Amino acid sequence: MSSTTQLTHTRRDFLKGMAASSLALWWLVQHPHHARAAGGDGEDRAPIGPAILIDLTRCTGCQSCVLACKEANHLPLTENPPTQLDAQTYTVVTEWRGNDGKGTELTRYVKRQCMHCLNPACVSACPAAAMYKSEQGPVLYRTNRCLGCRYCQIACPFGIPRFDWDNGLSPTMNKCWMCMERLRGGQQPACVEACPVGALRFGSRQALLEEAHARIRSNPDRYIDHVYGEHEVGGTSVLYLSDVPFETLGFPANLPTSAPPEETEKIMTKLPFLIGGLGVALTGTAIY
Repeated sequence: MSSTTQLTHTRRDFLKGMAASSLALWWLVQHPHHARAAGGDGEDRAPIGPAILIDLTRCTGCQSCVLACKEANHLPLTENPPTQLDAQTYTVVTEWRGNDGKGTELTRYVKRQCMHCLNPACVSACPAAAMYKSEQGPVLYRTNRCLGCRYCQIACPFGIPRFDWDNGLSPTMNKCWMCMERLRGGQQPACVEACPVGALRFGSRQALLEEAHARIRSNPDRYIDHVYGEHEVGGTSVLYLSDVPFETLGFPANLPTSAPPEETEKIMTKLPFLIGGLGVALTGTAIY
């Protein structure tokens, strides 16, 4: 293939991508409430919705939850435990080493996965309602609606959704689905069931919050007085207890207590005039 043909092909691909992205962004601006409406009443059902409590003081880093997740979701196994989320890894357990500020060395293991926000930014940002808040609570995904724009990935305050670059037939985003099929069958999420030390607990969000605060009250020297996910970004369905400050462990800090979609909609409805200008500018750059 000649260099001229390659250049023409590259420009054509760029313009197609730009057209699709501009259309998706225009749709989001014109319909800022659509994605939230498609998700149901997550906040109203939050107290009785399914949730997971992760007690980091109990986690031993055994990776049983990671292996169980891989098996339950028919994901390929890796030679070594994964350290980062990707399209084939829905949860990871990472090691943190530090000290308690008094000279005592500490090792903690941190499980990460989708937080299943009560009012998810990924759902609000998705122009095609591919990401949606299920009636049961978990944040789910419809592959056949996905445009591949990856707005969900950008919008997520925890950086969770992952694009499957190896799927050449159709755009696909992957993340933890809280084992929705298992929940429908009356089972717990695979990671919870596999934990051998009780670091993971499954139940209604309200019940788990009550349990978390009871643990803090009864063991004030064991835990910091903070249930991560109770208020962050409007609340999440995955909650954490720890004896080490969450920001020290690498959790996003200083997150708002209001849900991101509420702020996103305020901004997006004021920006429709940028869509045309952005498309023209980038198209001109590509042609040049």
